[in-house]
Amino acid sequence: MMNVREIQTIVFREPAPAGAPPAPPPGEGRFDPAGWDAHRMLVPSEALLFRYSALTFNSHRIHYDLPYATEEEGYRGLVVHGPLTATLLLDLAARHFGDNALTRFDFRGTSPAICGEELHLALRGDDDAIVLGAFASDGRQVMAASAAR
Repeated sequence: MMNVREIQTIVFREPAPAGAPPAPPPGEGRFDPAGWDAHRMLVPSEALLFRYSALTFNSHRIHYDLPYATEEEGYRGLVVHGPLTATLLLDLAARHFGDNALTRFDFRGTSPAICGEELHLALRGDDDAIVLGAFASDGRQVMAASAAR
């Protein structure tokens, strides 16, 4: 009997050209939690990113080496792990529906979340039509997800 099935498709972006503005560019909007059934805001810290890197054996320097992330990779700060953001969305679902209530969870990273900046986690729907999302404080979507109970 299969309990967990995981399929990953990982895409890495091309190196930023010399002189390019830091990624991701800040948006001009603001996240609005209206219309969501559940919302949680947190600010990912350097300690959280370091611990998640250690826990998952992820040695990519964009998650813990600020000079590398900004000067070599062209980000405007340390990058929050995509799987960490997905884990935080699963935690939001567990807080809302109870532990182990989901039978399916799919996610897709859409833009990097940056350490030290607000990360808004949101959920709406019930049963087979659960929509989850992670958003930067400027309203830019960081992750899109769907789930079922």
